[in-house]
Amino acid sequence: MRGALFCLLLSFTLSAALCAAAIPLLKKLGARQPILSYVKEHKDKGGTPTMGGLAFVLAASIASLILCGFGDKPFRVALAVGLGYLLVGFLDDMLKKHRQNNLGLRPYQKTLFQLAVATIASVYCCLEGLTVLSIPYTKITFDIGWGMLPLGIFVFIATVNSVNLTDGLDGLAGSVCAFFFLALGTLILLQGGGASSSLCFCLVGALAAYLIFNTSRASVFMGDTGSLSLGGFAASIALFTGNALVIPIAGAAFVLSSISVILQVIYYKKTGKRIFRMAPIHHHFQEKGYSEAKISYTYAVLTAVLSATLLLPFA
Repeated sequence: MRGALFCLLLSFTLSAALCAAAIPLLKKLGARQPILSYVKEHKDKGGTPTMGGLAFVLAASIASLILCGFGDKPFRVALAVGLGYLLVGFLDDMLKKHRQNNLGLRPYQKTLFQLAVATIASVYCCLEGLTVLSIPYTKITFDIGWGMLPLGIFVFIATVNSVNLTDGLDGLAGSVCAFFFLALGTLILLQGGGASSSLCFCLVGALAAYLIFNTSRASVFMGDTGSLSLGGFAASIALFTGNALVIPIAGAAFVLSSISVILQVIYYKKTGKRIFRMAPIHHHFQEKGYSEAKISYTYAVLTAVLSATLLLPFA
């Protein structure tokens, strides 16, 4: 646990410094978030700098490398995947900045990249023998062999897009991801530890510092730069450590975001009506009059409670 504490403190310090330095720089460069016109509650957020994900992801990556060196191979691959998604998100945000709207990379371009990374990472799992799955709430494991290929692809696509959809309110994605990685890192530590656990704790510390600048009212947004990277880290670390099945539990908020969008689209196409006032569902709650702070707090508490239940077999 001492190592986990060092990870938290070092990444927090680096992230706080980088976030504080990044905000005026992003403003100067004109990296401001275009606001969707139909989300009336966000009209006063126009001009808030985005791409804050650069600061906390780099802080977590640097801290993990300082404390773990190059670690083991799964750690290095997970780090590469997370940073790869960072670059794609950065390109997406830069295109939005250039066009002064929310149209960044085309959907097919994002999909192709995600399919490519998901396939490569899943094949890596199969070739390296990282095909054992742990059953949540038990200490039971089983090997699915090359069944990891389709499962891994699904996990990557679902997780990355779900985290991206959850990033819609001040402090929402950051707080949910912080508790998610705290649970995942602790679980890996209890299962035997490794550099992947340290990477999780570094992400927690970095996100905790970022939330100082992102809770309502936000001084900076993470942008796709941050949300895509967080999704890539979540999927790769969980898959490489055999904990893919904990994602729907610790990441229930991510699932809720995706399911609400899927249901809304299907229902609207069939009936021309909407189930929710707006999707993802956190915008529905906002339309109902709940504050961003209350919604984000509730999501964070839900994530913390569900994540804590995953640790019960080790109590």
